[in-house]
Amino acid sequence: MRFLFKLLAVVLTLGILAGTGFAAWMWSFSHRTLEFRATPLEVTIRPGASLSTAARDLAAAGVVMQPWQFALVGRLQGRDAAIKAGTYRFDEPLTPLALLEKLIRGESILMEVVFIEGWTFRQVRQTLDTHPDLRHDTAGLPDADVLAKIGAAPGHPEGRFFPDKYLFAKGTSDLEVLRQAYARMERKLAAAWAEREPTVPLASPYEALILASIVEKETGVAADRAMIAGVFANRLRAGMLLQTDPSVIYGLGDAFDGNLRKRDLLADGPYNTYTRGGLPPTPIALPGQASLQAAVRPARTDALYFVARGDGSSEFSRTLEEHNRAVAKYQRAGR
Repeated sequence: MRFLFKLLAVVLTLGILAGTGFAAWMWSFSHRTLEFRATPLEVTIRPGASLSTAARDLAAAGVVMQPWQFALVGRLQGRDAAIKAGTYRFDEPLTPLALLEKLIRGESILMEVVFIEGWTFRQVRQTLDTHPDLRHDTAGLPDADVLAKIGAAPGHPEGRFFPDKYLFAKGTSDLEVLRQAYARMERKLAAAWAEREPTVPLASPYEALILASIVEKETGVAADRAMIAGVFANRLRAGMLLQTDPSVIYGLGDAFDGNLRKRDLLADGPYNTYTRGGLPPTPIALPGQASLQAAVRPARTDALYFVARGDGSSEFSRTLEEHNRAVAKYQRAGR
């Protein structure tokens, strides 16, 4: 019996020593600076990757360690499921704990994609399709399917995505970028509509979006934006044709070769504002914040016409006679 007690004591002592030794090793490993084969070092942690997978990716990228050791640190802390996907850049070596914290906080390199004011949805999709850091989940999908996948209301996609810079982690789905752009436009449009002038001749936020897209395409210099919106508001109130070339060009689609001809202005179609009254059926481009505001709070003016001066700015006129003189001065003189 005495032998058994001695044996038990020995086993218990060895267990304590082993546990103490393991704890000391873990503390030492967790707090020592890891070596990097080169700096700066970049590594991409894929969406859904486990800590073990992330540890292997880190080691393969140049972090000198045994992956199981790093994964064990995270598991013992109960944080192995907390890491975030992304592309990480390390400019200097870190301890395993500091490295783990960086992955948990998601301090990854953010890529960017920019949608420009006045772009069409087709241009947006082309930009997404060719971006090297996005996952191309929308490639080949019809526009209607894209809208459904991001939870947008069905309809025409034109103008429903806010032009802005969007940041994302490498490998993010292009659907996520579109989802953000759609939600941002919904918020911006709702805010603009809530601040609209009571007399603005628009029946809905969507009509405001359509007019804003026309203002976006017609504006050459920012100072003219509200006046251009004022002209279109006046023409809508008066029941006049909008006669805006960008809408006609949009309706021509691929048939437009860069030269808008008289026959194009005479050919009837849903976007031909020379033959059809009111607004076109949909927006014709992505309007920015300033154009949204101009559409719902246009300048108070008597002008019913405007013509480009050739330097980006516009000449505004109250009467057709004044407008014809301005056309002769600024357009015919330049031919």
